[in-house]
Amino acid sequence: MEDFVHKLRQYAKTGTPAERRIAKYFAEHLNDLPFETAASVADRLDLSPMTVGRFLRALGYQGLDSIKIEIRDTPAISPSEMQTSMSELQADVSSGKPLALLVSEQIRALHHIYHLTGQAQWAEAVSMISGAREVFIATHARLFGFAAHFAQRLTRARDGVRALDGTGSRFAELFARLNGNDAVLVVIDGRRFGKARLLARTARRYGYRVILVTTQGSNWLPDQANVVLTLPHARNEDDENLPPLMALLDCLSAAVIDVAGEEAGARERRMAEFGGLLGDNAGQ
Repeated sequence: MEDFVHKLRQYAKTGTPAERRIAKYFAEHLNDLPFETAASVADRLDLSPMTVGRFLRALGYQGLDSIKIEIRDTPAISPSEMQTSMSELQADVSSGKPLALLVSEQIRALHHIYHLTGQAQWAEAVSMISGAREVFIATHARLFGFAAHFAQRLTRARDGVRALDGTGSRFAELFARLNGNDAVLVVIDGRRFGKARLLARTARRYGYRVILVTTQGSNWLPDQANVVLTLPHARNEDDENLPPLMALLDCLSAAVIDVAGEEAGARERRMAEFGGLLGDNAGQ
């Protein structure tokens, strides 16, 4: 794994413009690579999947699957190494180092989310998403990338998932049908998402079941959502709380995929096969 990271650093300095962009993205999103494909990376960077594939081959890999295997097989940090790292982190926090404060805060946020995964509302949310006829994910345009990533992850487990951000009256698609019976609306709340409460209330009147993802202490009423999954407080009022939001959505999609079991694996194999037909390196 260290060799892979070293190669990324080299390409980030000396590669072509496209190689530098891909290398920078990989280096900054190592933890996300197990959930990516060449097509999704290409889409994020506005490149072709073939360009991403050529870069992977230049690194010595046949595709992202090879990197995923290497990441999976990388030895885990030992308990003693973890303890040493945490002690160093606490010392740096006590010294007031800004990055240490940020990392410590994000660790606390992950602890909050992990605790949430053991709660009844988490199990109910997973069950609702797994069993619904359709799943819609609605948020403000600034957070649409998170909703789209969440929707893409859920397609590994089920059909009928769509992300909506309200631009061009796209929320109207929710109400073009007679009712929302057997459908779920996931509302990703945000500081700028002023329509969130009205959207949730209206959706419930139409029969949708609503899962709300919002920050602790937000002034939502109990009857505006069926299930509420709370994020820890943001560092300041202008912060969108993005790292905890991404962690929560990734954990939630992973839980839905886990419930799908072998069907999720079969779906991924079918998608990879179709990607191969399109010249997408078997969807990697």
